[in-house]
Amino acid sequence: MIMQRKCCVAAMVLPALISVALSHAQSPRASRQVGRPVRIVSFSFRPGKPLDQILKLVDREGAKGADLIVLPETWRGQNDQSVEAIDGPTSKALMRLATKHQTYIVSPIDAICDDKKRCNTAVVIDREGKIAGTYNKVFPYWSEYRHKVPVHPGRDASVIETDFGKLGMAICFDVNFPEVWQELADGGAELVVWPSAYSAGRHLQAYALLHHYYIVTATYQGDCQVYDITGERILDERSEGIHVSRIILDLDRGIYHRNFNGEKLTKLLAAHGDEISKVEDLDREAWYVLQATEPGVSARALAKQYGMEELRDYIHRSRREIDKMRATNSQRVPLSGK
Repeated sequence: MIMQRKCCVAAMVLPALISVALSHAQSPRASRQVGRPVRIVSFSFRPGKPLDQILKLVDREGAKGADLIVLPETWRGQNDQSVEAIDGPTSKALMRLATKHQTYIVSPIDAICDDKKRCNTAVVIDREGKIAGTYNKVFPYWSEYRHKVPVHPGRDASVIETDFGKLGMAICFDVNFPEVWQELADGGAELVVWPSAYSAGRHLQAYALLHHYYIVTATYQGDCQVYDITGERILDERSEGIHVSRIILDLDRGIYHRNFNGEKLTKLLAAHGDEISKVEDLDREAWYVLQATEPGVSARALAKQYGMEELRDYIHRSRREIDKMRATNSQRVPLSGK
């Protein structure tokens, strides 16, 4: 088989909670880099490929340098013979590669999960070759319930703390259910990976737009799409065979609303304009994006020091506070019309 490969390195992007931003800004690695870059590799291919073939490709890409490698949904297959333990042969083989290349790997498999149930499970392996967490698909597809042993649905969306930020996961048919994506936002996800059988497209763009996290896909379709915190699609690649995409995303990039931030932004840029910049100004949405321009600087941490509130936090606070006012006003005597 001839493998075709495309490669893209995009402008660096991505937000996180300020506590995470501060810890990374103070780390030795962060002091040598601009922002908080995460090197991501996405594989896209149909199940059924020999394990050794995929392991060789993961080994090859890991050797080039990666912080996160993502494989497609149930990439080892989903049939009566494909079920294995979360720490079974597939995971153990990837654990060795994660340790060798000091990278995180997301590997969705047909797994034995809680109480010996069958789940469509994304296994997250950390840089030390340990399981950092798992996510069980909350909304299995129709056919997954028709197996001799049906797939058991997961209960909650999963956000995992990594050394580069907060990683969220959703799988394939989950894309049709907004509550999963809201839960990822509520959990503070900065980057969401979406292993899937199909590509989804605008669905994912909508979630990136609404929740301001980045989304990276790994599908059966030989394609990869990446959406940034503004909802813009910043990568769309496709090829035959086993497709590999690479992109660098900056998790320190933050998005803000003009409301209540104007004077604070002016002071911030006056004091630190040589360290951070406003790189996007979305006039109709009244949003803008800040990012660091110097090593060892966290744009989001500096913005917080000046009292600026990130867009997602602003919307969450607005809902809480306005809901209180709506409840109070609903109890008042209505105005009399003439």
